[in-house]
Amino acid sequence: MTAPHGAGCLCGAVRFTIDAEPMAARTCWCRLCQYLGGGTATANICFPADKVRWTGEIRYHETVADSGNAMRRGFCPTCGTPLTSEALSRPNLIFLRIGALDDPNLMGPQATIWTSQAPDWACISTEIPSLESQPPPVA
Repeated sequence: MTAPHGAGCLCGAVRFTIDAEPMAARTCWCRLCQYLGGGTATANICFPADKVRWTGEIRYHETVADSGNAMRRGFCPTCGTPLTSEALSRPNLIFLRIGALDDPNLMGPQATIWTSQAPDWACISTEIPSLESQPPPVA
């Protein structure tokens, strides 16, 4: 499948159009992602920020991640679907939740990060690289 790609929230109030191919995809077990994932890891896919457009309202919550990065995470204010993550130091990139994609098979995770914070029961693939903490930036 080639661009453009679509994505959106559970209720349909937010819709994305992505005019680029993904740059990377990761599963993250940091504690913040565990909160976002309801106890599990999040699966995230990276795109150039200037190639992602949306309609509808996104609300944001800003935090500082364990990596030290100031983060802005976007949610649908109607249904609560977690949608985006952005490191404020890298405004050229945006991560979307893979589950929000119209085609969640567009790209699967290429690595699992923050395994040091995963609970003992976490299922972590041995078929892709695992990193105990934050990897180098995608771009």
